[in-house]
Amino acid sequence: MKTTIQSPKVYLIGAGPGNPELITVKAVKAIEKADVILCDRLVSPEILETYAQAHTEIIYVGKECSKNASTPQSHINTLMVEYAHQNKTIVRLKGGDVSIFSNILDELQALKDNRIPYEIIPGITAALGAAAFAGMPLTARGYSTSVRFLTYYKSDILNEEYWKELALTSDTLVFYMSKGNLTKLVEKFRQLGISEDKKIAIIEQATTPYQKVYTSSFEDFNRTFGNKTFVSPSLVVVGKIVNLHEEFAWLENTEKEGLYFKSVENGSLIPKNQNFFEYAV
Repeated sequence: MKTTIQSPKVYLIGAGPGNPELITVKAVKAIEKADVILCDRLVSPEILETYAQAHTEIIYVGKECSKNASTPQSHINTLMVEYAHQNKTIVRLKGGDVSIFSNILDELQALKDNRIPYEIIPGITAALGAAAFAGMPLTARGYSTSVRFLTYYKSDILNEEYWKELALTSDTLVFYMSKGNLTKLVEKFRQLGISEDKKIAIIEQATTPYQKVYTSSFEDFNRTFGNKTFVSPSLVVVGKIVNLHEEFAWLENTEKEGLYFKSVENGSLIPKNQNFFEYAV
């Protein structure tokens, strides 16, 4: 019979959507006492530079499917368990909120199976951060009464009946990991007769110094953005609330070009005393 490790524990933490000031106080306290940080790609480097201790071992285990550069989930699970059995305090640091479109269930199961105590610390998810920084209240009165978080990273993930319901709903729709299928998404909604008072917004690198917001009607989308490649990460918002962006946007699109979140080599160990950007290229 395995012995339960009582202390230390694994902290599963949401680091927020990009802006380092959007991390929670509770998350910072856990990061400051971590011996090991297993870090996703979509985490602000400033968070690590500011709060991780000099002795902290930082291991990048991010996923970048478009470049076939994803760390296997089984490897991440193994690292958590192995370090926990070495009596180290581990932070599993994810972008946005730890429970929204992440593999937290696999990680929880691995920790439970090995009787390792853990704590979940929520973060501001990308949908909330992007909408706020774009001046689009997700459930603005008179525009939407609810919001749905979805993903459309492959064509068969949503069935035909659900597409029909999405086209007719008054809910705000937020699509994660869907920029690669934008043309199909727009065409699908057009075929199903989405109302003219609904628009689409694409928010690139939300809450970072490189944030850009693009909006369009469904009718004009292909003509305006059909040949554009949007930067990762990009969030897609569909609904009447997109009309509010023009009136209530408090942050102008930056003229800067660049990537806030750098591509990283899978599982590479970045020494704490080295500059993040020297390695994350």
